[in-house]
Amino acid sequence: MFRRPSPRSTPAGPDGAGRLDLAPLRRLTTYARRYTWRLVLALVAASTGSLLFLVFPVVVGDLFNNAFGAAAPRALTGWATDLFGGAFGGSGAPADLNAIAILLVLVLLLNAVATYVRVYQLGYAGEAVVADLRRDLFGHLLGLSVGFFETRRSGEITSRLTSDIATIQSAVSTIVVQLTSQAVSLVGGVVVLFIINPRLTLVMLAVLPAVIVAAAIFGRRLRKISTAFQDELAAANGRAEEAIAGIRVVQSFTAEAAEAAHYGGAIGAAFKSAVRRARVRALFVPSVFSAFLFGIGLVLWFGGRLALSGELPPGDLITFLLLTVTVAGSIGAFTGFYAQLQEAAGASRRVFEMLDARSDVVAPEHPVELGSVRGEVAFEGVRFRYGDRGEAWVLDGIDLVARPGEVVALVGPSGAGKSTLVTLLPRFFDPNEGRITLDGIDLRDLEPHELRGHVGVVPQETLLFSGTIAENVRYGRPDASDDEVVAAAVAANADAFVREFPDGYETLVGERGVKLSGGQRQRIAIARALLKDPRILVLDEATSSLDSESEALVQGALDRLMEGRTTFVIAHRLSTIVDADRIVVVDAGRVVQTGRHTDLLAKGGLYRALYETQFREANA
Repeated sequence: MFRRPSPRSTPAGPDGAGRLDLAPLRRLTTYARRYTWRLVLALVAASTGSLLFLVFPVVVGDLFNNAFGAAAPRALTGWATDLFGGAFGGSGAPADLNAIAILLVLVLLLNAVATYVRVYQLGYAGEAVVADLRRDLFGHLLGLSVGFFETRRSGEITSRLTSDIATIQSAVSTIVVQLTSQAVSLVGGVVVLFIINPRLTLVMLAVLPAVIVAAAIFGRRLRKISTAFQDELAAANGRAEEAIAGIRVVQSFTAEAAEAAHYGGAIGAAFKSAVRRARVRALFVPSVFSAFLFGIGLVLWFGGRLALSGELPPGDLITFLLLTVTVAGSIGAFTGFYAQLQEAAGASRRVFEMLDARSDVVAPEHPVELGSVRGEVAFEGVRFRYGDRGEAWVLDGIDLVARPGEVVALVGPSGAGKSTLVTLLPRFFDPNEGRITLDGIDLRDLEPHELRGHVGVVPQETLLFSGTIAENVRYGRPDASDDEVVAAAVAANADAFVREFPDGYETLVGERGVKLSGGQRQRIAIARALLKDPRILVLDEATSSLDSESEALVQGALDRLMEGRTTFVIAHRLSTIVDADRIVVVDAGRVVQTGRHTDLLAKGGLYRALYETQFREANA
């Protein structure tokens, strides 16, 4: 059975602690590889943009040098003055200035084009990888057995589909290309700085590491507090979501104040983390900014002395400052990439963990074809237990045969194993021992989808999807015509109330069908089962929560639904199953009695005790 992973096995989170596991990221490349040419184009565009961004400070420096006649143009700007100078009346400082300005505009335009190509191609690849991952993950989840979902919270699963995959998108869209881009900026910037003035470059490199280390330390602390804040806020939101979803229960137990107090306490914890984050940020911003300004001031002071001595043209000092900012930004980006890689690796690991989950219910390699189904169901020595609920058997040696078209009622005290018994019919679980057969074929030899196509279930708590009534009925057979949908609703005693709505069959039922009453939801579920037309039918206390009027309408629909089908009925109210072909009494996972209603009453035992208890309660 599926078990929730132990917290101890979880790698380090996004706070940056722990060893970086690149295995999930390497696996992620199998998705990114589908869009290789887009990523390569983005890589080329990013590298080109970085180089152009390095050209920009050089051109600006030459622009100032030319304006003040401090130095001759460099090779690049000299080429521009030769090419464009004629357009401004020959050579000379004014013409050269105009030519350099044109080169500056060209550099900016080319950089804009490169940026457009990078952003678009990365955005496309990132969104495509996310879409592929979400499709694969959701499709895989739908194929897992019910046991998987019993050990996972729905919020955890949706988190994998949303926030974790969004984190992966960030990795695909930025990290790889930005690593290359920042590497080009860093290496290229340092090379150009050394060409301009090696002494000043060494001064700059002596100052920057201290600034970057300070930023990394503060950033690490800030990320850790931010992670705690997000966790506490998520816990508060989870509590609020539960309270809102169960608002009727909250109000019926007058628990508004208690829920508000719980939420207030959770928000208070998140607030304390937010205050700590604000305090660290308040220290982080001025400290790092002041250190950075100190470094810039030192470069300006030393560079100014070089300019005064004639060793450095003024324009080169401006170039130097712009490139220093670029190099510092690249180093700062690298310190953040490690945390991003950790977050992406952690998110990828969690997503692939679910993609690697395997169902307890495995389709056979060579399934048996059912053909025409008669509907004979046999339980032969069936024993079953839930792996995460101890060693006790929920079903302990069940032997039972339901003949085609027979109505078999399952009764017994709460926890006897009745619902577990019928969940084995559509292979939501497989028995640990023994076997279940349909027309003599072991269910494990059948393809699960084909088997479930012949099994219909009408549960006590009906789940409708937040679409229209017609869509919910058609869920039983998506290719059904409108006339078939209406015919199923008529047979389920649902057509009359549906037509009373202004939008008829196009009426939206709301989330989980909240806009309909319990009886109305149940009749829609019956219509859905009628449209599916299964050979095996499971009714799990389908009328137990209804009022008398609704129960009469639903029971009439159920009578039509059961005609000609092998039906298993779980009933709490024994008065509803007195006409069953056979009543099976289950206690502690075993069949203790079987027979018709009158025979069981005459025999005495558990059935008679249950019946007499209900009779006394009804007449009390």
